Amino acid sequence: MLNNWFPAPVLTPPRRQAMFACRGAENGTLTRRRAEHNAFAMHQKTPRPLLVFDLDGTLADTAPDLVRTLNVILAREGLGGVPLQDARSYVGGGARALIQRALAVQSIEAGEARIDEMLAAFMAHYEAHIAENTVLFPGVIAALDRFEAAGFGFAVCTNKAEHASVLLLGALGIKSRFRAICGKDTFAVFKPDGEALLQTIACAGGNPAKAVMVGDSQTDIDTARNAKVPVVAVNFGYSKEPILRFEPDAVIGHYEELWDAVEGLPRKPHKSALTSESALS
Repeated sequence: MLNNWFPAPVLTPPRRQAMFACRGAENGTLTRRRAEHNAFAMHQKTPRPLLVFDLDGTLADTAPDLVRTLNVILAREGLGGVPLQDARSYVGGGARALIQRALAVQSIEAGEARIDEMLAAFMAHYEAHIAENTVLFPGVIAALDRFEAAGFGFAVCTNKAEHASVLLLGALGIKSRFRAICGKDTFAVFKPDGEALLQTIACAGGNPAKAVMVGDSQTDIDTARNAKVPVVAVNFGYSKEPILRFEPDAVIGHYEELWDAVEGLPRKPHKSALTSESALS
């Protein structure tokens, strides 16, 4: 049994359609009606506790496909490729940052227009080969099953583009497990801005006081701190520095440890910013 960090949830089946609450049906923007609906759900007496996951390096080992795509784009530019092991630490800030880091390593200066062109080519190639070598980290499915049986909901807050995130989670067979999938382009802000996490929680119908961030990087830890949400870090992701250096609330080395990590988190009161007008517009 989990301790009193989370009040007992109401064990009702998750509404699978809530996964799309972050986006409008046509123009890809946060819709006020849906956000208001989920913000209302967030303030019910017994909202479901929520685990919010980063994606790259946290749920899935995406580096092989990302770096392979990066090297295809670099080759088209007449540039040398980047070894997978060297480029793993580049992953996590989104495709643009990945390209910029690869160019910087080779001392290549590129204007925004050129990077825009490379980014468009990168996304087209990546989405066409999105899960050829990407796998979930060991224990992910079993952990989701255990937490879902205990009444938890799930969401994704990533700096990967939202469309690519949805495609990837679909290819990996777990898209329907998440009540919200929010990317770098979902809101006007992105990680490490805490508002990106708070709006993801709102999209999922959650409450920051009953939410936990799970990530693999300083960016994820800073995001959780900025949102005043506790954070569990994985030590098998893409952080270049030892993850303990950034002082997460807990660290796990396998998903079978996540239950005990969440159970051991101190309960922290949270004054949610999501009651404000800005969270709904």
